[in-house]
Amino acid sequence: MMLVFVLRHTVKTDTMAPPCGGERPLWPTPTVNQCQSNMATRWGICSAGKISNDFTVALKTLPPGDHQVVAVAARKLENAQEFAKKHSIPRAYGGYEALARDPDIDVVYIGVIHPYHLSTCLLFMNAKKNVLCEKPLAMNAKEAKQILASAKENDVFFMEAVWTRFFPASVEIRRLLAQGEIGEVKMVRSEFGVPLHHVPRAIQKELGGGTMLDLGIYCLQLTCMVYNGEKPESIHAMGTCLETGVDDTEVVTLKFSNNRMAVFTSSSDIELLNDAVIVGTKGAIRIPEHMWCPTSLVVNGKETKYPVPEPYLPLNFINSTGMRYEAEEVRQCLLKGLKESAVMSHADSLLLAEVEDEVRRQIGVVYSQDSQ
Repeated sequence: MMLVFVLRHTVKTDTMAPPCGGERPLWPTPTVNQCQSNMATRWGICSAGKISNDFTVALKTLPPGDHQVVAVAARKLENAQEFAKKHSIPRAYGGYEALARDPDIDVVYIGVIHPYHLSTCLLFMNAKKNVLCEKPLAMNAKEAKQILASAKENDVFFMEAVWTRFFPASVEIRRLLAQGEIGEVKMVRSEFGVPLHHVPRAIQKELGGGTMLDLGIYCLQLTCMVYNGEKPESIHAMGTCLETGVDDTEVVTLKFSNNRMAVFTSSSDIELLNDAVIVGTKGAIRIPEHMWCPTSLVVNGKETKYPVPEPYLPLNFINSTGMRYEAEEVRQCLLKGLKESAVMSHADSLLLAEVEDEVRRQIGVVYSQDSQ
């Protein structure tokens, strides 16, 4: 019998990721006078739903001198007022237009469901507001291109809120890969599956339902991050669909240059192991659980933990205080006058949308937005 020992170590995660994706700077760093680092980043929250609740809780784990929530907007004023009372937010608006007109907002967090991302993003960016928009960015690549074009036309900062990329564990993955800790990566395997048939937004087409856009995107973004934003040479997807016409379970195989591969499984029907492994010629990096919000890594047999802060209010989703890391990335980018993050760039978002489109095409999922 061979005994395998796993070494454990815990890393403090008080510090943020390298400012605005230190791995790949897009523009020169401006002078200190341009940064105004002594002022808090003033957030507006668009939507008073579950994910907006968790994002607001996550912001409160950061120093109040750096981040302040100054307003929230919901379609119904009473919902905004209830949210504002719960989170001690000074202003509540009924309707998103009022939030877009608020002159005291530096950046808007958009937490509406994704069929409304296009119209909501355009509303705020046309009002010259910086935007952090929840994933998936859009219903398809055509909408994603419209959003990204608007960001450039309006000269505002924009980022898709792929929060996973900013977790300390993800920062460490990029560092390990850059240093060649596991040699040349040859395979990325990941899976994310949880039973969601009881959740209307997960299964109804008009609400943007479907596993690829909701869960599979996390596996896809990990693959794209590991392979440094490279476009796959081939994509093969197989899956099943619900009677509502949305994808339920899928297995996707991606082939990249130099015979590097990736495979992921996502499902809204069954609970999967929800882990991931990156295999190279000299070893492996394993995310043992919750691969979409990782708090531990096992690197060549040694486990290191990266705990997230405790929330001050109950959360709707696991490890949601980890959204603090993407919020701090936004602040650092704004302080430097950047219009996009090097860690989750506009090109990264477009690549995700294009691969998602192809996966849906092969499985047979068509949204009304695809014909508009």
